[in-house]
Amino acid sequence: MASFVYSVKDFVTSKITPDCLKASAEELKTFAKSKTGGGNPDPTALDPDDPRNRGKITEWEAGWNVTNAIQGMFIVSLPYGVMHGGYWAILAMVGIAHICCHTGKILVECLYEKNDEGELEKVRFSYNDIAKECFGKQYGGKIVNAAQLIELLMTCILYVVLCGDLLMGAFPNGIIDTRSYMMICGAILLPTAFLKNLRNVSSLSFYNGIVHTVINAVIIGYCLTQAHKWAFSKVTFQINILSFPIALGVIVFSYTSQIFLPTLEGSMIDKSKFHCMLNWSHIAAAVFKALFGYIGFLTWQEDTQEEVVNNLDQTLKTIVNIILVVKALLSYPLPYYAACELVETEMFQGKPETMFPTIWALDGELKLWGLGFRVMMVVVTIVFAVVIPHFTILMGFIGSFTGCFLSFIWPSFFHLKLRRHVMSWSTLVYDMFIIFLGVGFGLCGMYYSGRAMQRAFELGVPV
Repeated sequence: MASFVYSVKDFVTSKITPDCLKASAEELKTFAKSKTGGGNPDPTALDPDDPRNRGKITEWEAGWNVTNAIQGMFIVSLPYGVMHGGYWAILAMVGIAHICCHTGKILVECLYEKNDEGELEKVRFSYNDIAKECFGKQYGGKIVNAAQLIELLMTCILYVVLCGDLLMGAFPNGIIDTRSYMMICGAILLPTAFLKNLRNVSSLSFYNGIVHTVINAVIIGYCLTQAHKWAFSKVTFQINILSFPIALGVIVFSYTSQIFLPTLEGSMIDKSKFHCMLNWSHIAAAVFKALFGYIGFLTWQEDTQEEVVNNLDQTLKTIVNIILVVKALLSYPLPYYAACELVETEMFQGKPETMFPTIWALDGELKLWGLGFRVMMVVVTIVFAVVIPHFTILMGFIGSFTGCFLSFIWPSFFHLKLRRHVMSWSTLVYDMFIIFLGVGFGLCGMYYSGRAMQRAFELGVPV
C-alpha cells in the first residue's frame, strides 16, 4: 500500500514540480522519515557518519526551513493589515515577497568571487562575513549582530505578547487579564534558561510546522463556510495613512529570512538548486499570505482583530488559541537560545578575546552567574512584553527597523559594493530602488508605529 501511495505521489509531483526541485519518491520518503523518526530506506542517504552527507540538507529541507521562517505564527495579523491597507496591502504581500527573494539571491552571490581561473569560489560564509567585508572588520560584524540580536529578542517578546492575547481571547470572561497571562507564560518559559543545546527543541520544529499548517487550514476552512457573508466591496484601494505603514512593517517582518540564507545555502547538497528553491518558497508564501489576508478580512471585515484567530466562534477559538499558545511556547526557545549564543560569542568567550570570562564551567555546566545572565534574558523579554503589549504595533516597528535593514537595505548595498563591476544596469537600478524603498518603509513605519504606540498608551490598554 505504501509503495502504491509513493508511486502515485511520484507521478503527481513529476507533473506539477519544477524541474529544479524534482525528487524521487525515495528522496521524499527519506526526508519525511528523517523528520518523523522513521526508518531510513537508504542506509547511506542520511547517515551522519558519512562524510558526503554530514551536515548537508536537500533542497526540500532547505525549502521547509525557509517556509517555516516566512510563514510562521505571525501571519495571523495579515487580515488586520488588509483592513488598513486594502488591495495595497495584498499587493505589498506579493511585491515584498519578490524583493525579499531577490535580496536573498544577491546576498548569496556576495559569498562568491572569481578565482585566477575565472571560476566562482566561495570566500565568505555568512551574513557577518559579508558585512565585515563591506563595513570593515572592526564594526561590520558588530553592526549585523546588533540588528540580529534586536530582531531575535523582539521575536521572543512577540511570542509572549501573542500568548497573552491568545489566552485572553480563549478565556475572555475570566478574572485574569492580558498582562497576567503574559507573566504566567513567562514563568513557564523560565526553565529555557537551563538549556545547554537545542537538540530536543529543534526536533519539535517539524511538528510545529505541521500543526501550524493544520491551524491555517482550519481558519481558511472556517472562512470558506462564511463565504455567503463576504463583502468584496469592503476591500478598496484606500489606505489609512496612520496605520498602513505599520501594516507594511508587519509584512516585511513576516518575510525576514536573509540572516540565515548564506548558512542555509552552504549546507545544501546541491547548491545549484538554491535559486529555484528560494523562488518557489517565496511564490508559495506570497500566494498563501495574499489569500489568507484577503479571505480573513472578507470574512470579518471591520471586526477583524489583530490576531484573526480571535474572530473565530468561541468554542473553536478556545481550542485553536490553546494549541497556538503551546506552539508559541515551544517556538520561544529557538530565538531565545540564538540570542543568548550571540551575546555569549561576542562578550563571554574569556579574556583577552572578549570583555568578560566564559559563563561555562570546565565540566560543561553553566556557572551560577552565567545562569543568572540567562534568566535575566528571559525576564527582560517578559518585562518588555508586559510594558508594550501591542502585538501588531510592536511587530510593525520591528519589521520597519531591523526587517528593512536586514532584508532590503543591507543586502542591496552589499551587492552594489561587491558586485557592481559585473552587474547589469537594470540590476544596479533595481538594487538602488530597493535601498530607497527600504529607507522609505523603515522611516515611515518607525514613525507611525511610534505614534500608534504613544496613542495606545495615552488611551490605555484593553485588558
